[in-house]
Amino acid sequence: MVKRIAEFRANLKSLEEQRNDKVAEVQAIVEGAKSETRALTEDEVTKFDNLEKEIAAIDKTIAAEKRASALEIIENRGKDEPEDKNKTKEEAEVRAFESYLRGVAPEERADVNLTTGDNGAVIPASIANKIIKKVVDISPIYSLATRYNVGGTLSIPYYDESTQSITMAYATEFNELESKSGKFKSIELKGFLAGALSKVSKSLINNSQFNIVEFVINAMADSIAVWIEKELLNGTTDKVTGLSMVTQVVTSAASSAVTADELIDVQEEVPDTYQNAAIWIMNKTTRKAIRKLKDSEGNYLLNKDVTAKWGYTLLGKDVYTSANMPTMEAGKTAIYYGDMSGLAVKLSEDVSIEVLREKFATQHAVGVVAWVELDSKIENGQKISALKMKAV
Repeated sequence: MVKRIAEFRANLKSLEEQRNDKVAEVQAIVEGAKSETRALTEDEVTKFDNLEKEIAAIDKTIAAEKRASALEIIENRGKDEPEDKNKTKEEAEVRAFESYLRGVAPEERADVNLTTGDNGAVIPASIANKIIKKVVDISPIYSLATRYNVGGTLSIPYYDESTQSITMAYATEFNELESKSGKFKSIELKGFLAGALSKVSKSLINNSQFNIVEFVINAMADSIAVWIEKELLNGTTDKVTGLSMVTQVVTSAASSAVTADELIDVQEEVPDTYQNAAIWIMNKTTRKAIRKLKDSEGNYLLNKDVTAKWGYTLLGKDVYTSANMPTMEAGKTAIYYGDMSGLAVKLSEDVSIEVLREKFATQHAVGVVAWVELDSKIENGQKISALKMKAV
């Protein structure tokens, strides 16, 4: 079984490398035409279409390989491998959590029993970890940010050359060199407490065919991810500031529309050294408006792209839309651009998830509460820029 897994991984790696090569060919075709300021030739269009089909075929093959491997692992589980103690404990914790939700006496096992209180229970760490992992999967902003999973106050040092930097200049023999250098500063990330409550119908809980554990994990992850993304994008006064304190800001000439030149200005605010991992973040209505913009030759600036993470590229970079972003309204920040690793996020790893079975009994429901401590600030201001709409 171990040998089969190794073979699967090798084959998967080979397929991914083939896909990357073909994606690079697609990008080279587009970049070649773009650099020569011309349309694609018929041969290039044909090659582009063929490569696109080959990429899609590889994607289907990779997906099939993963499904086949998963089925083989399930079929052979326990046949030729020693028991995975960590996996066994995690499965026992899931069963204990499900039993508690359903009001069934859980199996007696000291290392997985839930910690109960006056009105509920603190669930096992494995369930909380599943929720936070799903939060990372749901929110690209949180996923791409620089994350610190620690408790208490965190001080992050950085080197500031905004007012003075190390310089080199011509010198005269026997004359002293003038010393100039930047300063070391720091940002502090604290822990602002926030909670999310999800109420689960007992009618669902009493349905033995319903996967109640997965439902709770998904419901809590969705709620936490939406809130965290809102705070990272917009911030709250005297709480989490997130991207709201971006210093590289371009202000639009109009209060409800943007131009191609303004988008270029926003992109150029970020130094070339940080452009590689840069993305655009905006509301879907903003993306809709930008899709109608054209350059001086009548070419659309924003295009559908099979190789893009979220299906669209703008000036060569992926575009992510979030309902948490403001629309193009007067005085609002409508667009962020840059490498999101410039945003520091501290989420205490001691995430507390509690099940309240009695509190909502009169509503024929069970409550699930998640408590987190979060803070976020800009860690590297050069990595991120923003477009702010003109105030009326």
